Amino acid sequence: MGLLGTIMEHPEEVYPMLKLKMAAARLSKQIPAEEHWAFSYTMLQKVSRSFALVIQQLGPELRNAVCVFYLVLRALDTVEDDTSVATEVKVPILESFYRHLYDLNWSFSCGTKDYKILMDKFQLVQTSFLELNKDYQEAIEEITRRMGAGMAKFIQKEVETLDDYDEYCHYVAGLVGLGLSKLFYVAGLEDLASDSLSNSMGLFLQKANIIRDYLEDINEIPKSRMFWPREIWSKYANKLEDFKYEENFEKSVQCLNDMVTNALIHVEDCLQYMALLKDQATFRFCTIPQVMAIGTLALCYNNVNVFKGVVKMRRGLTARVIAETNTMKDVYDAFYELSASLESKIEDRDPNSSLTRKRVGEIKKACTASDSITRRGKYLNESRSIYNSVLMIVIFLLVPILFAVLFLNKQ
Repeated sequence: MGLLGTIMEHPEEVYPMLKLKMAAARLSKQIPAEEHWAFSYTMLQKVSRSFALVIQQLGPELRNAVCVFYLVLRALDTVEDDTSVATEVKVPILESFYRHLYDLNWSFSCGTKDYKILMDKFQLVQTSFLELNKDYQEAIEEITRRMGAGMAKFIQKEVETLDDYDEYCHYVAGLVGLGLSKLFYVAGLEDLASDSLSNSMGLFLQKANIIRDYLEDINEIPKSRMFWPREIWSKYANKLEDFKYEENFEKSVQCLNDMVTNALIHVEDCLQYMALLKDQATFRFCTIPQVMAIGTLALCYNNVNVFKGVVKMRRGLTARVIAETNTMKDVYDAFYELSASLESKIEDRDPNSSLTRKRVGEIKKACTASDSITRRGKYLNESRSIYNSVLMIVIFLLVPILFAVLFLNKQ
């Protein structure tokens, strides 16, 4: 569907998309003057545009710490992901990476495109790191140490069991949740969240990414690196790469649904974590990615296109999530509706249909238990042709005015 078709189908997303576009444009004007901070924030926009937008919710001090934290872990991840680096070279670097944060003379070139630039100029990120409050430094160093050790372990170990899967996701994402919780605490904005809840926040995001990125990861050159656990995929195929072939698509989708069902087990912990947040900026920073994750899983579930190409949420829906996720009621609404969307795609013949329905039911129950959910149909593709037709007329009348207002705000 082209842009015009998307606008006609979802006119309510036009204004949020305009706001998002203007917010992205403003980022370039907010780059700090100092060379090391300018590089850090510019690189953040290059390696993760969505994260660069979400991080703007935070105040300056915490924003700097989170920016550096993200780039340090992205650099560590670049070392892990570069399949052209020999294992005997890669493992010692991963295990000692945290020590190099303080060594401005250290360098290691790897990765491609923007990730190579990040590694080649990592000294500028280190300089930013060294300007942070010592408590922030210690939190970032500790998580980097633990993550590097875990990555090194799984360079030499396949993800065989569900326990392996959770352990790997803990190292590469759960620890990010623990680190962010510590940064929020150091900043004096939040109580220190429990490790188990923080871990679940990371695991839910990571599993959504692992599921969505099947085709990209399996086709990676020179060598694929996959993290779908054998305990799940071996029930449906002899080899993990078999899922990308059309003759196997029925089993591929069954395995996909099994993976999604596994990811849903973390949702109740995530809702509990988010409900405990007190600071509004921290709340939006944490909740927007979580809503995106449940939306991604709802989109991927029972969707053979995961094995054909890129599956992701519409840009307009993403814009709405960013604009409209402001309260815990918004979060409950989103999780309820997107879970209901996933539930509507469950087929009785799917081997895991009963378990999937049970997990979705638990999510919906957790959302309704708050007594704040309104279930407005905000995210579901309901038939609203009359509403959309009227809204389209209004939009076409107001678009010139909106552009003028946004242009003036940009000045």
